[in-house]
Amino acid sequence: MRKILVIGAGKSASYLIKYLLDKSEKEDLLIIVGDVNFSHAKKLINNHENAQAIMLDVFDKSSRQSAIQNCDIVISMLPARFHIEVARDCIAFNKNMVTASYISEEMQKLDKAATEKGLIFMNEIGVDPGIDHMSAMQVIDRIREKGGNIILFESFTGGLVAPESDNNLWHYKFTWNPRNVVVAGQGGAAKFLQEGTYKYIPYNRLFRRTEFLDVEGYGRFEAYANRDSLKYQSAYGLDHAKTLYRGTMRRVGFSRAWNMFVQLGMTDDEYTIDDSENMSYRDFVNAFLPYSPTDSVELKFRHALKIDQDDIVWDKLMELDIFSNKKMVELKKATPAQILQKILMDSWTLAEDDKDMIVMYHKFGYELNGEKHQIDSTMVTLGEDQTYTAMAKTVGLPVAIATLAILNEKITTPGVQMPITKEVYEPILKELEEYDITFKETEVPYLGYNQLNL
Repeated sequence: MRKILVIGAGKSASYLIKYLLDKSEKEDLLIIVGDVNFSHAKKLINNHENAQAIMLDVFDKSSRQSAIQNCDIVISMLPARFHIEVARDCIAFNKNMVTASYISEEMQKLDKAATEKGLIFMNEIGVDPGIDHMSAMQVIDRIREKGGNIILFESFTGGLVAPESDNNLWHYKFTWNPRNVVVAGQGGAAKFLQEGTYKYIPYNRLFRRTEFLDVEGYGRFEAYANRDSLKYQSAYGLDHAKTLYRGTMRRVGFSRAWNMFVQLGMTDDEYTIDDSENMSYRDFVNAFLPYSPTDSVELKFRHALKIDQDDIVWDKLMELDIFSNKKMVELKKATPAQILQKILMDSWTLAEDDKDMIVMYHKFGYELNGEKHQIDSTMVTLGEDQTYTAMAKTVGLPVAIATLAILNEKITTPGVQMPITKEVYEPILKELEEYDITFKETEVPYLGYNQLNL
């Protein structure tokens, strides 16, 4: 049997493993799932006859290398920073490798060695990055084949709660790593291109510069800019595009309320708070407000951020119970961001019967035969339950499909890469349609931007 090693049995691995197990008999596969938590791995294979769970600690060199030597291809579902150890072993033992994570500098440095050995190191093949690359390049290549010239590309993705589980004032729950949500946008100004002009949004203004997006059947969303919208400019062949913008989608009103935490400094992850383990949530909030012998914490908060008593933002804050003097932080030497994350997890953790939702929205502006056109493309996928989530589906299925395509030599171009070539995106997008991951395209008037207001 052909052996596929999956390292990491976390939240995003459920659909991936199910897909491979469903294909295992026909494709003659043995799926080996390794995780530091053996029970996680065992649960996901569900006693399948073509699967095996193993205890695998990525920091245990001998067991890691033994597992990699004993397979035909490796899927790393580890946190991004740990892929490199696996990748070096794959080079040493001549194994192809697939990950859903961004290509790191260390990974890119392995390109020459991988290419020389004829090895495929497929990265960025989850949802974002992943499905966004493939769906965008499919349309971009199609426009170019007609003789069109891309002048605008905007791309947005959101991991959100499904409409039937949307029952809080923020219209948001954690569907992925909560830490990534709390520290989103930090580490430098957002950078993008609008009508040929470079634009920058510093972190303290990021959540007040949003744009609205309407998705048929799902209503209105807002989007704030990703940190570097120009990261894929050359890879996509868009060096001459006038507008390039990538963003994150939320429900309308989220960003304005989130900005309150940003303005107070509660999302800061650069320093620790003394005696944090003995703080109540109320103490934590008060730590960012001026002293007053008479005013309450609530009054100081409203005054500092100019929140009127009938403002919906105030209701959103109250819903989180951040002024509780009974709930305790209980985290030693914690950063503000870590404490805020704990507070939010009380309210934003998905309930057992909650479902999540992935929303993606692309805009393509192009010139053809002297006329300007625009295509808007949207995709919405809903989760089934807490195991088979929309996030796990849209991350795991592209990884699994790509792995099988590499194993079956349908994808053959070697090197460290992401899925932006027809060889990769065409068969994967076609198969994803079978799982209801489809894009709806609409031709709309090209509006561009007002040249007088750049």
